[in-house]
Amino acid sequence: MAKQKIAYVCTSCGYDTPKWIGKCPACGEWNTFVEQKLGKSTPAQKFESEFSLQTKSSPISMSKIQTEDEPRINMLDGELNRVLGGGLVPGSMTLLGGEPGIGKSTLILQTVLRLKGMHVLYVSGEESARQLKLRADRLVEKYDDGASSEALADVQVVCEAMIETVFEHVKAVQPDIVVIDSIQTMATESVESSPGSVSQIRECSALILKFAKESNTPVILIGHINKEGSIAGPKILEHMVDTVLQFEGDQHYMYRIVRAIKNRFGSTAELGIYEMVHNGLRPVENPSELLLSDVQEGEELSGVAVACSIEGVRPLLIETQALVSTAAYGTPQRSATGFDLRRLNMLLAVLEKRVGFKLPQRDVFINIAGGIRVTDPAIDLSVIAAVLSSNVDTGIPRDICFAGEVGLSGEVRPVSRILQRIAEADKLGFRKIVIPKSNLNGVDKSKFNIEIVGVRKVEEALRELFG
Repeated sequence: MAKQKIAYVCTSCGYDTPKWIGKCPACGEWNTFVEQKLGKSTPAQKFESEFSLQTKSSPISMSKIQTEDEPRINMLDGELNRVLGGGLVPGSMTLLGGEPGIGKSTLILQTVLRLKGMHVLYVSGEESARQLKLRADRLVEKYDDGASSEALADVQVVCEAMIETVFEHVKAVQPDIVVIDSIQTMATESVESSPGSVSQIRECSALILKFAKESNTPVILIGHINKEGSIAGPKILEHMVDTVLQFEGDQHYMYRIVRAIKNRFGSTAELGIYEMVHNGLRPVENPSELLLSDVQEGEELSGVAVACSIEGVRPLLIETQALVSTAAYGTPQRSATGFDLRRLNMLLAVLEKRVGFKLPQRDVFINIAGGIRVTDPAIDLSVIAAVLSSNVDTGIPRDICFAGEVGLSGEVRPVSRILQRIAEADKLGFRKIVIPKSNLNGVDKSKFNIEIVGVRKVEEALRELFG
């Protein structure tokens, strides 16, 4: 019996070598090589695409190339259209990744059920057809009977894991959109390894990409993530696709966020926000109203400050909550949820060194309300305000919000997109916004009904609040 040939493939870049090595010579990553068995034939030799254009490529002058706007498929979902850059591009390959149970399959299924008149082939390698039907019935129960039956009739479901058989179904159905749930469950007969391995994901993705480009049919892939938070499989998978979407959120909270990590047809600065309800995911048009707690007028809670943050290019007003208490076990605790703990330690050091507030024997806890994680440095000012408010047990008026980055010398540094932040606070009825004084240049205060206060130092902001 012939000995089985074995190669080692880097999961980061796809580099292969006949023996295991610790460091990849191509990308420099350590301990990324996994073993794979080599088949007798390659997928290119064993599988010939049925959708080949039967034309050979030839060089063409750049000046003769015709450019026009890409036609897009309206997904009938404002949040998803925003993240995709205006809609789904024909012939594109989109990868949606996220943690287990976050709602990836629910988002894609409810989206394709809305596309009336478009034939969709939903390939499931994880769930049975009965499970998908039960989920679809729950998602379309808000429609009347006519709309429900029409939405379900346009979606064809096939439960299959072999990619060659999937293409046979595609050829028979001739769908307008193909959904594969998930790419880690797909396998090809040309590779002698289990589904989900590096070689299987790489070869199946290459075949799907060839089909999408040659047939001009958009393909949506659903992908798993590993314990590090990156999409499972070789890194080359993210290089091959046109768009990579990350579906984030906490299972204990109702909010979900879709971010574009890569987008060849649009901006990666956009994000979509959804709310998980009993019949699916509901797009949130104005997330600021949901992220702010409902507090009675005149009721001021200590340790709570409102920050005007920017996620992508979208302004969000979020609550920054702080709790400062006496250290019960000698060593003070520093804890942050939804905020960088190292940045919190830096802000506390600035408070002690530049402002004179001593917090050496005090526990400090920071929480970003709503279960979201914020990386915008413009919330520094609201974090400091919330910490001091809790320390002196004095509430901050609910109609004041903050936007400003704090430097190591205690200065309040300018932030980006200040006009969008002011307009969002004005729209939601805030009376005053505290911003860096450097951002006042070019701002016409007469266009807004909100009072705009510029500060240069942290002390000025605290004097504005507490006198």
